[in-house]
Amino acid sequence: MPPILKLGIPAGSLQEATADLFGRAGYKLTFHSRSYYPTIDDERIECLLIRAQEMARYVADGVLDCGLTGHDWIMETGADVHEVAELIFSKVSRRPVRWVLCVPEDSPIRSVADLAGKRIATEAVGLTTRFLQKHGVSAKVEFSWGATEVKPPKLVDAIVEVTETGSSLRANNLRIVDEVLQSTPRLIANHAAYADAEKRGIIDDMALMLRGAMAAEGKVGLMMNVPRESLQKVLSLLPALQQPTISDLADKKWVDVNTILDESIVRRIIPRLCAAGARGIVEYPLNKVID
Repeated sequence: MPPILKLGIPAGSLQEATADLFGRAGYKLTFHSRSYYPTIDDERIECLLIRAQEMARYVADGVLDCGLTGHDWIMETGADVHEVAELIFSKVSRRPVRWVLCVPEDSPIRSVADLAGKRIATEAVGLTTRFLQKHGVSAKVEFSWGATEVKPPKLVDAIVEVTETGSSLRANNLRIVDEVLQSTPRLIANHAAYADAEKRGIIDDMALMLRGAMAAEGKVGLMMNVPRESLQKVLSLLPALQQPTISDLADKKWVDVNTILDESIVRRIIPRLCAAGARGIVEYPLNKVID
């Protein structure tokens, strides 16, 4: 059966994180050396590896049916696409990335207004130009082909650059003046493709599984046997995702309690559960949590 859906996978910084997320969602993405066509274990889908910066434009034009890219690049290109899902993942953290306006630490520039007539380098020319217009500031904005952090103060007065942790900015003695935009990855679709029932079904199923994999991150399942007389005490210790599932056991004096909680608190809560009377406590990993 020929592939039905043309899916864009972001190359570069998000590539590994995307493959990891798809893997946890139940899809096996395989990258091949010198090939821009990753394979996926779903015969209905054909993948193309492409830069996130270009993704929205190709999805909008129908070259791709759907793809993953950042909200920043959708805004930068002005692409008319359908946003299916927000997927908060990145190469470093699970926080939004920030586009920030930066100057050297010793620069006299303290506000956006101080940039009037100055030169600014950035990869996101459209975002930066609109940001300056919103503040009523006229400045020269030029496209940066890379190594943007090293350009001020000799080549430019300021830069607009993307950051997750701020470590690269600090290493280059740069100071943040203002925030231009926060961005998270999005699963986007071409409007015509999303209107097609078969393609929409594949895309929506994919979005559901990707969201489920993200919801499960950092969480574990916990099940235990609890004396019925101790049930309320045990339940008071459980910060459940939803109400814990409680099931009767063959011995009516005991019940089975099953819940989901953050992995980070397990080492603190299990001793308290034991003290409250819980027995046979089993911790198990989660691949997906579907609301």
